[in-house]
This record gives sequence, C-alpha cells and structure tokens, in this order.
Amino acid sequence: MSESEIWAAYEKRLLRVSAYIHEHLEEDLDLDRLPEIACLSAHHWHRVYRAVHNETLAATVRRLRLHRAAGDLVRSDRTVRDIAARWGYPNLQSFTRVFAAAYGLPPARYRREGSHRAYEPENAKESSRMFDVTIRTIPGQSLLAIAHTGSYMGIGKAFETLHGTLFSRNLFRPDMRMIGVFLDDPDLVAEEELRSFACVTAGEDVPAEAPLVRRTLAGGDHAVLRHQGPYADMGVAYRWLYGTWLPASGRSIRDEVMFEAYLNNPREVPPNELLTEICLPLQPAAEAAA
Repeated sequence: MSESEIWAAYEKRLLRVSAYIHEHLEEDLDLDRLPEIACLSAHHWHRVYRAVHNETLAATVRRLRLHRAAGDLVRSDRTVRDIAARWGYPNLQSFTRVFAAAYGLPPARYRREGSHRAYEPENAKESSRMFDVTIRTIPGQSLLAIAHTGSYMGIGKAFETLHGTLFSRNLFRPDMRMIGVFLDDPDLVAEEELRSFACVTAGEDVPAEAPLVRRTLAGGDHAVLRHQGPYADMGVAYRWLYGTWLPASGRSIRDEVMFEAYLNNPREVPPNELLTEICLPLQPAAEAAA
C-alpha cells in the first residue's frame, strides 16, 4: 500500500472519530471506544491522533467541553451546577477547578466579569479604549473550506475535519491561515440552520476535492476588530461593532460576508490568550461620503 493510500485510510478514520466526539460531547464519552471507531489498536491510534492534531484525545474532549461550557455561561441562564453536569462534570468543585485553570476565572466570576462584559452598553467608553478597530484594505483571498450547519459554537467540528483532511492528503502548509466565514445572523436565524465555513487560505494550485470546497473572500476595505479572549465571548463583540462602532464611524457596510481570522491556535494557547480579527466589509470611503 502506498503512502497516499495509507493516509487516505487514516483520513476516513480521523473523520469518523472527530464526528463521534462532537456528536457525543454531552454524553458519557468513553475514550476507549474511539480506537474501535478508528479500527486501530489503542496503542497506535492515540499516536496517530496526536501526530495529526498535536494534542491527545483527552485534551481535545476537555477543550471542546470547556468551550461549550463557556458558551453556556455567556449565553444562557443555566446554573453553574447544571452547566457542569451538562458537559461531563458531575462534581461542581472539579468543574470549577478545571475551568478556572483554562479560562483564568472560576465559572461564576467568568459569567460576571469575562471579556464579553467589556462590550456591554454601560462599558462603551471603556470598550472604545480597550478594543482596537482599524480600517484595513485586505486583498482578495482564495480559501479551502469545510461547510458547517448548526450552532457557531460547533464549528470546531468542521475545523477538525479540515485539519485532518489537509494533513492526511499532505496538503497542509505552515503558512495557511485559519479563517471562519459566517453567513447568517444568529439573532435572526434558527441555531440549527446557521451556515458557516471552516477555512484555510490556499492558492488555486491546491486541489479542492470533497469534502473540501473552494471559497473566495472579496478584497477591499474592512473594519478589523482585534478580539482577545475566548471564542464564546465574541457574539457581544459583534453587537458592539455593529451597534456602537459602525454608527460613529461614518462608514457603510459592503454587501460581502464577514469573516474571522484566527491569529493563534486554541490547542496551543489558553482561551484568554486567543487572538481573533473580526473583519467587517466596508464601502470605499469615497462612496460612504457620497
């Protein structure tokens, strides 16, 4: 069997395991079952998974569950105890300890004081100082993408599929940049119908064979908000960008998709150090003034 055939087989196994993890995060996930799903011995599978994703299976599951828990803390009124139990922590003390180690604050304080609070109306003056918005002319970009339908909090599944596919096909390049493209407003569209794409920058010379699809981002002026902190916090940043910054900017929106550019990797830095650029397309300044 050739090297390409071996990695093609691994690709299918990676996709099965990634799908299983994301679909069973709220259940009692048995990590010992994952090698069975991959059709490899535990001895080999854990090494293959870590070689591709640069983290262990257990670290992936813990990171994804804490990400979803952070989303619940920001977006819901569930009690901390209920959120802990939902994401696999029947012991509130252990959830508090693990969450605080990852996010820098215990869950209750994160809900009250997390970075999402800085964008709320009563903190408008503070947020204008704390959060940079620059206007930047961005060139058009060619992307390779995996489509995702459902909660934007779940787009990690598409990124796992994208990374595994690129790696197994020997297409991944260190200069590829991670991009998230989000087509729908989560305040207007039902969660299960939200459309998005997990992407990397890639030239036309890189083949886009299923499940990969080709997308492009139009170049032009963009308002770029640099956000530091957990991905779960960014919904509030979007509302601040539209509701506070845009009316005061004198600029008009251009009818192209917004996107997020991820400047570092959630596998490599803690959530409070994640850097994301939220990019809002703008009409050229001359047209906005006309």
